Amino acid sequence: MPIKESAKKALRQEKKHRVLNLARQKAAKDVVKKIKKMATAGQKDEAKKLVSQAYQAVDKAVKRGVIKKNTAARQKSRLMKMLNK
Repeated sequence: MPIKESAKKALRQEKKHRVLNLARQKAAKDVVKKIKKMATAGQKDEAKKLVSQAYQAVDKAVKRGVIKKNTAARQKSRLMKMLNK
């Protein structure tokens, strides 16, 4: 356990940030999974409607530092490549 006040505060902040970061990461993953599931089921029109939500979730994750910029670019690229196939 931390002894100094600044270390205690850092621990409290770390816990809050972890929860928020996991929520942001899960939101991005869930939308991408939903799109992939629709695309494999043959519902590409509905999947393309969700692309903007996926882009928004991934971009927010990048903005908050949850995932890296190149990782987000790769995910978005693969998503569109799969839908346009």
